[in-house]
Amino acid sequence: MLDNIEYNFDEEVNRKNTNCAKWDGLKRYFGYEDLNPLWVADMDFKTPSFINEVIIDAAKNASYGYSIDSDGLYESIINWQKNQHHWEINKEDIYMINGVVPAYSACIEAFSNEGDEVIVQTPIYPPLFKCVISNNRKIVVNELKNDNGYYTMDLEDLESKITPKTKILALCSPHNPVGRVWSKEGLEKLANICIKHNITIISDEIHSDITFKKFTPLASISKEIANQTITLNSAGKTFNIAGLNCAYAISKNKEILNKFKKIAQKREIQSVNFFGYIATKAAYENGAKFVEELKKYLLSNINFTKEYFEKNNMKIDFFPPEATYLLWLDFSKFNLSHDEIKTILLTKSKIALNDGVSFGDNGNKYFRLNLALSQKALEIALNQIFQEFR
Repeated sequence: MLDNIEYNFDEEVNRKNTNCAKWDGLKRYFGYEDLNPLWVADMDFKTPSFINEVIIDAAKNASYGYSIDSDGLYESIINWQKNQHHWEINKEDIYMINGVVPAYSACIEAFSNEGDEVIVQTPIYPPLFKCVISNNRKIVVNELKNDNGYYTMDLEDLESKITPKTKILALCSPHNPVGRVWSKEGLEKLANICIKHNITIISDEIHSDITFKKFTPLASISKEIANQTITLNSAGKTFNIAGLNCAYAISKNKEILNKFKKIAQKREIQSVNFFGYIATKAAYENGAKFVEELKKYLLSNINFTKEYFEKNNMKIDFFPPEATYLLWLDFSKFNLSHDEIKTILLTKSKIALNDGVSFGDNGNKYFRLNLALSQKALEIALNQIFQEFR
């Protein structure tokens, strides 16, 4: 562990003209180039030096051929999950893949047939919809209950919608975009319903390290729940290395993991970027202090935004997230349609946020804001919003 390093999250990082989706993709995705981008879920912070250094060192060999995983990589994942989340896993429980979204799609093929049903809890990360539809499965929407911005699972509604065709539940834990860290008790109730109806749970835990309260990996709760679950994770969000395309699936159930492996190999998603392997290993071996400091800074940005809204009597609401660096902004107090709000954000505020409707029908009049940037840059963005949404 590198405990003596200080991390400067106030440093401005110029990401323009680097093939950066968040900055260089504005025209493509929004139709405008002159926007302040607070959308894509990656961070405008430098990737920590202990990752950069191993990448640079590896690059000195000037050979970028095919690569394989190592025992050290698995050990780093095992130790990270044990030390950070008190979850005991073994090498044989892990399968390396090139991304959580490709893995989701593979899971849908592995654990259901065409025409079967997949439960999603909206508002939810938009690629999940695409994964279900592209595999010719049916989306079953189980909306989260919204109590003044605090979301909870509607388990009664969930169970009422289960049919013999329901084969999968897509769990987002912690939840993107609403920022909930689900309680152990809530997860247990959810899992017991799935066990009762023999529904496989795909648990996306990619934001599990960026949590501000205790996080419980679903499969760590009991053997029975672990036997019903496949977990998808990556160091990508936590350490800002998503572009290196390295992720992993975990399951204690050999039958589940073998079914997944078969489809992953069919789709050729088991081959990981050379730098992805070494960056992930370095992150998990040296990253505990970085994560601690990162969470402090993100909490500071969350509190700064809350105070800014209160000080300026802004009518935009959000519930402070329990995890992630994402704010789920509620514009419903304005006498404007969703499209009118979106147009003002783009053409007057000049801010690029994620459109809430893309997260499900209950995202109407919501927009997702990414605050993983310097506090100075965040204040500039909030000023831009304030000018048009007083």
